[in-house]
Order: sequence, then C-alpha cells, then structure tokens
Amino acid sequence: MAAAGNRRRSLVTAALAAPAALWLGVFLVLPFIAMLVFAFGRRAPEGGYTPAFTFEQFLNLPARSAAFLNTLMLAPAGALLCLLVAYPVAYYLAVRASPRHRLVLVSLIVVPFWTSLLVRTYAWMYILGSRGLPNLLEMIGISDVRILNTPAAVLIGIVYGYLPLMIMPIYVSLEKLDRRLLDASADLGARPMSTFFGVTLPLSMPGVMTGTALVTILLLGEYLIPQLLGGGKVFFIGNALVDLFLQSRNWPFGSAIAVTLVLVVVVVLTVAMRIAWRFAGTRRVDLV
Repeated sequence: MAAAGNRRRSLVTAALAAPAALWLGVFLVLPFIAMLVFAFGRRAPEGGYTPAFTFEQFLNLPARSAAFLNTLMLAPAGALLCLLVAYPVAYYLAVRASPRHRLVLVSLIVVPFWTSLLVRTYAWMYILGSRGLPNLLEMIGISDVRILNTPAAVLIGIVYGYLPLMIMPIYVSLEKLDRRLLDASADLGARPMSTFFGVTLPLSMPGVMTGTALVTILLLGEYLIPQLLGGGKVFFIGNALVDLFLQSRNWPFGSAIAVTLVLVVVVVLTVAMRIAWRFAGTRRVDLV
C-alpha cells in the first residue's frame, strides 16, 4: 500500500516537472549541443559551418583575448560597483525605512525595468556625450574630459542597468533578518559597526552572493551596453559573438567562444553557490 502511494506521488511529481524539463531540453540543452558540435567544426568557404573534428577553434581563442580580457575585468568590476551602491540602499529599505514608505521605495527601484534598456542606454549616451556631463564640467573649468566610448562609460551603464538586480536579493535577505540578534548584539555592548560586520553582513551574505552571481553572469554575455557606451572601443565577448555569427559568419569559432563563456559562467555560479551555502550553514549553526 505504501509502495503504491509512493509510486503515485512519483508519477504526479514527474507529470508536474515534465513541462519544465521539456522546455529546458528543447530551448537550452539542444542549442548547447548544437553549439558544441559547431565548436569542433570548421568554417565553410562561403561562411557558416562545415563538419569536422578539430580543436583548431579552441586553440584560436587568444585571437579574441581583448574581448575576454575586457569581459573578465569589467564584468566583475561592474558587479562590485553594483554591490557597493546596492547594499546601502537595500539596508535602508529593509532596516531603516518605515513599512509605509517601503513599498513605494521598492516600486521606484523596479520602475526602470518598465522601460526598454535600449532607450535608457541611449539616454546615457547623451548624458555622457559632449553635450552632457563633459559640457557641464567644462563650464566650471574642467576641460578635455571624455567619458563616452571609454570603460568608465561602460561601468556607469552597467551600474545603472543592473542595480535593481543587485538590490532585490540583498533586500530580501536583510528583510528576513531577525532583529532580536541586532538587539542582543547592542545589549552585549557591541558598537553599531561591530554589529554590522559581525551580525548583519554575515547573515545577508546569501543575498549578496545571489545578487553578485546573477549580475556577473548576465554581464559576461552583455552586448548592448558595451556596444553603445563603449562605441566599438570596449568589446565584450557578446560583441565578439555578434561579429563572428552575423558578420564574419565564422560559426565554429563563435561557438568555441560561446562554449568557453558557458564554462566560465558555470565556474562562477558554482563558486557563488558554494560560498552562499557555506554562509547559510554557518547561519544555521549560529542560531542553534
């Protein structure tokens, strides 16, 4: 009887999971398999793919070293800047803001998602262009300032575009914080900074790692912000992929770069999850 009940529950679970599994298989696994097959092929004379089994494309990865270097430097830097800006905002929303104002403030953070990233990035092109911020700086005596088409402009666009994705996980983590722990730390004579670094920050690390991993992974494949604010001078891997697939039509080389990018994302995600689980385990031990 118990075995029949277990089989019935297993069938129900499989039926509920089947649509999601089918979706992932068709739209995630199959494209990755096709990309992996292309990565070991050769470029056809007219462009595209011709069957082969060679590691030539992977050995040619240093040809796009500038795109890899920019991505692996600016993506973590952008995620770090997002974190430095997002944490105080999330802390204020979760700990300091009154419940009456909290919903309004959270809504203001989410509102930018209602507008296309393309439109918002074009607005930053004007702000950082010669008629925007550099013009204002020149009025106060600071001349020859160029921001647009530089790594600084790309980082500004990254912080603006991805800041909400960093704020929300940290906010959720801080909102669940047991305020009694803060009161206990204060009662034991800890200063506010000691309480923050000893209690608040460690307990919010799962949200910090989730937001950092989410933003970093998305930035590793970013195309639009470097293309518009970098002006073709700050290339990410996403820009290299667009060039290889749509212009050069070198599908095998583009696939090799994409496979390498997927492996980098897997490594980043694995490290982030291990750190998050470690802090989550520490939290459970401390509360017991």
